[in-house]
Amino acid sequence: MTMTVAMVMLCMMTVHANVKPQKDFSLQKFAGKWYRVGVAYDSPRFVPFRRMIKASMGTITPLPNGNANLTMWEASPFSCVIKKYQYERASVPGQFTYFSARHNMVKDITVVETNYTDYAMVLKHKVFNREYTQVALYARTLSVRPEVVQKFKTFALSRGLPRESIVIPPPAENCPPSVSGR
Repeated sequence: MTMTVAMVMLCMMTVHANVKPQKDFSLQKFAGKWYRVGVAYDSPRFVPFRRMIKASMGTITPLPNGNANLTMWEASPFSCVIKKYQYERASVPGQFTYFSARHNMVKDITVVETNYTDYAMVLKHKVFNREYTQVALYARTLSVRPEVVQKFKTFALSRGLPRESIVIPPPAENCPPSVSGR
């Protein structure tokens, strides 16, 4: 049993290690507003809550040193929550790290694929009692072409994420709140 667990962990580490970022990644072109319109997560605690997830919105702001700030608006059951993250660039363009106050650890972010104008696929990775992987689909609008959604699902499955953990959430209502109050 212990040998099986060790082999699974080794395979998962290898799977993450071979993920390459977008070729010739440009943070300047990646900057701006994005909607998280798809998410897949291998945490066993994720699946029971998948129906509660809503599409969220965020803005990426590049910094002169190559780092980036991310501001996310996420719908919770009772409000719209604003979260701010500071992404530190890694040695390879398209790869970042950030400190998660929630988990008290550093996490890795890789922009796997983007065309900058329509969509982006991003992989988040952490080791916390075991390895966890999250794949997210971002889009510049809330509507995404079916072939992009299929590409996202295929990529998530290729990373070993279970089919039931792949979610294309509905839009959140009034999150972030509209400026006009409508």
